[in-house]
Amino acid sequence: MMKVYTTEKAPAAIGPYSQAIEANGFLFASGQIPIVPATGALAAGDITVQAEQVMKNVGAILQAAGADYTDVVKTTCFLADMEDFAAFNEVYAKYFTGKPARSCVAVKELPKKVLCEVEIIAVKRTN
Repeated sequence: MMKVYTTEKAPAAIGPYSQAIEANGFLFASGQIPIVPATGALAAGDITVQAEQVMKNVGAILQAAGADYTDVVKTTCFLADMEDFAAFNEVYAKYFTGKPARSCVAVKELPKKVLCEVEIIAVKRTN
């Protein structure tokens, strides 16, 4: 059984995809970019500012699904420039304290020319 999760506290999907979907106890969240949900505008600033907004968006989706950052088992991080790796890591480390598995790659370009994007896989706990 699959369940779709949507929250207004994260940017709405702008295409034929879900913010997140749960399947067999796993939560798969679509990549989040630094859009401020309340305004629909990009978070203006450097990699630190944009990474903070991305992490907030990821957190909002996790919360909507009844999960949190400690439930994340895998992240995939996309950077527009590997020169931003250290600054991105500083922000990332504040949120993902459980140190999930991770891939981090530089890509040629991200949607809306943002500096970073993060997608996650989490395990839904049964309490």
